[in-house]
Amino acid sequence: MSQQREFENRVVVVTGGGGGIGKAAAARFLEEGASVVLSSRRFEVLDAARRELDPAGDRVALVAGDVSSGVAAERLVEAAVGRFGGVDVLVNSTGIFRPTPFLDQTDEEVEEALDSILRPTFYASQAAARAMVAAGGGGAIVNVGSMWALDAITATPTSAYSAAQAGRHALTKNLALELAPHGIRVNTVALAFVETPAYERFMTPEQARAVLDSVNTFHPLGRHGQPADVVEAILFLASDRAGWITGTTLPIDGGVLAGRNAPPAAVPQKVAA
Repeated sequence: MSQQREFENRVVVVTGGGGGIGKAAAARFLEEGASVVLSSRRFEVLDAARRELDPAGDRVALVAGDVSSGVAAERLVEAAVGRFGGVDVLVNSTGIFRPTPFLDQTDEEVEEALDSILRPTFYASQAAARAMVAAGGGGAIVNVGSMWALDAITATPTSAYSAAQAGRHALTKNLALELAPHGIRVNTVALAFVETPAYERFMTPEQARAVLDSVNTFHPLGRHGQPADVVEAILFLASDRAGWITGTTLPIDGGVLAGRNAPPAAVPQKVAA
């Protein structure tokens, strides 16, 4: 008899699910038996992900839109409930990384950070948690956070991004306490440099490769990360195996947060996930 897959008959919502870590996580949840709802601002990106992950469309639903508002987040969760019957797991993986010196930060860049990181996390978590509470079966929220929320890096002036990610980390602890009575766990993974196709949205493939190679020595383990390095931690924190873990932040960073002896790294001007 074949062993039941870990997320059989569960419904996973992934924001920022059209590419990079979000799409990689969705692929693993599908392998483990889940039905998945992917959210992103651009439908064409979502549709390309669906064709790759689930060509028949039986276990993947798409909701295009900006979930930086409560109305849009509720619409996303309603779509998940309507298509698959509920929400068991939410993965918050939206974000735009834009190194800009603090004195040069514009209003638009601050709002961009809040709209791509903090507001989607707040509203998607609120909408998903309401559905989980109504269903009465508990659930899990996993946030894709950042080492930049925990430490400042001289080579990457990212005040707006870091502040927004710090808000995501703060929500992890606050929601963990508030939602614990409902059996809903909330955790975060804090990432260093991870290779995703997002780099190639703002530079040539050759430039992206040069940037990623340049940050290898920034990580004590000697290389930048891959989505596969991250998604297993996401699945673990979303699973019953982590049933007594909530309110935590797990660094997935190649050892960066263990010290700061690596040389400065060159970084792109903008990276979107």
